[in-house]
Amino acid sequence: MFGLAVLFAATVPYGAVQARDTIQIVGSSTVYPFATVVAEQLGKKNFNTPVIESTGTGGGMKLFCAGLGVKYPDFTNASRAIKKSEVELCAKNGVTGIVEIIIGNDGIAFSNNANSAPFNFTKEQLWKAMAEHGPKPKTWSQIDPSLPDVAIKIMAPPPTSGTRDAWNSLVMKAGCKSVGKYDDLGKKKCAVFREDGAVEEAGENDTLIVKRLAADPEAFGIFGFSFLDQNRDQIQGSTIEGVEISLDTIQSYEYPIARPLFFYAKKAHVNVVPGMQEYMDEFVSDNAVGEYGYLMDRGLVPLESKSLSEVRTNVSSLKTIDG
Repeated sequence: MFGLAVLFAATVPYGAVQARDTIQIVGSSTVYPFATVVAEQLGKKNFNTPVIESTGTGGGMKLFCAGLGVKYPDFTNASRAIKKSEVELCAKNGVTGIVEIIIGNDGIAFSNNANSAPFNFTKEQLWKAMAEHGPKPKTWSQIDPSLPDVAIKIMAPPPTSGTRDAWNSLVMKAGCKSVGKYDDLGKKKCAVFREDGAVEEAGENDTLIVKRLAADPEAFGIFGFSFLDQNRDQIQGSTIEGVEISLDTIQSYEYPIARPLFFYAKKAHVNVVPGMQEYMDEFVSDNAVGEYGYLMDRGLVPLESKSLSEVRTNVSSLKTIDG
């Protein structure tokens, strides 16, 4: 630990190390609202409140894996698991000893204005609406007569987003297979979004997407369940494959677009940057993620008790993904 402290000191001018008495966090916009609440709690315990930047999962991984020391983040939030290529990037830059913390479950909502009609979509229909290598219908009714005769307008996450990765895996891949094109197109082409205006990459600001949906009764947006749950006066979630999005259907994985949420920590930074262990402990505490935890009020879907117990053991022992 002494060696890393020297590294921290050597990478910045004298006196600037004091600035890293504050935890730095990057990553997922989906995990961001949960992390900010936990950060506020840590700030009440005689630690500086962590600084959190919503960069998207992919962008956060690049920053996290860039190196060790004062210039680099301590944690990165993620709405999907770290990729093998990202682990390799981390290792290339000397970042080993990565601790993975699963904080709960999430469902990806396909949402529209609360005053518009609710709809049930299949993954095949969503693929047809969004795919560059699909039929590129102009209206929903061209996909299925039971759907509205209005223009397709979808606000989707950018390529740097973990939600985009999960959507590609759980929706675009399945839809492409359903129409019988997966073998010909392959994984990458099946996941390419249309570029004719029907699908807009709306950035990492999910709150802005919610506001735009509230103002446009014909548009749909894609984001994590918490943003739907916290804005039900303005937006609603579509039913997917006949299953409504809810805490129960996400936890049971009955909802077809459910996934776990994560954050990752640099073991080498723990005990060098004040409050890192305490931040992790707070995030997995009963107070935060227990049955009546404050993050449940924010729309986080809790882990089953056995899984949560395993996560807490990993946090206390600082178990790393690379052994």
